[in-house]
Amino acid sequence: MSETTTTATPETTRPSAPRPGGPRPDRAPGGPRKKRPFQRRKVCRFCAEKEMTIDYKDPRTLRYYITERGKIVPRRISGNCSKHQRDITEAIKRARNLALLPLAAGHALP
Repeated sequence: MSETTTTATPETTRPSAPRPGGPRPDRAPGGPRKKRPFQRRKVCRFCAEKEMTIDYKDPRTLRYYITERGKIVPRRISGNCSKHQRDITEAIKRARNLALLPLAAGHALP
């Protein structure tokens, strides 16, 4: 018995034609790095002001950390430290459970 094996070569190579619009004007030839202007580092409000407390019964304070759609604002945007961000997340979830805060965007705030 003679076996003949045929190897099919799929087309895996792309043509190396330049982009239709040419090189991207927003990127430097060295890579996608762009210099950003200096941004002031955000400080945790709860570390800076020691008398402020995180309480699930205070929806006025917690609303600052919820988006319009009802999502919890991430730490990199709010500027909280990790300890207080965990406390805020826990307080928001407790307030939602007791209906002090809305679960989603369609619900009205009290």
